[in-house]
Amino acid sequence: MVATAPNNLYSQVVEVTQSYLGPASERFIARQIETHLNKKPEELTPEDLAKLVDWVKIAVALLTEDGKTVEAFTQSLLALSKKTA
Repeated sequence: MVATAPNNLYSQVVEVTQSYLGPASERFIARQIETHLNKKPEELTPEDLAKLVDWVKIAVALLTEDGKTVEAFTQSLLALSKKTA
């Protein structure tokens, strides 16, 4: 598990993801950030969010055929960029 400040963007992304992936959320998001953005999860910035969402969308689409769920999930993540702006 990655230790993070309570209200940073990474924590918010994990919180949204928990609604869709449950307990695996923190590990899943941390791995996406480290692998595709080449940075530590706690270094996630609002500028990184669109690229992260693209990768998350691909990964989640492999897990479910429910396009509406994938779209709702990714829109929830993108909404975080509006909160941090």
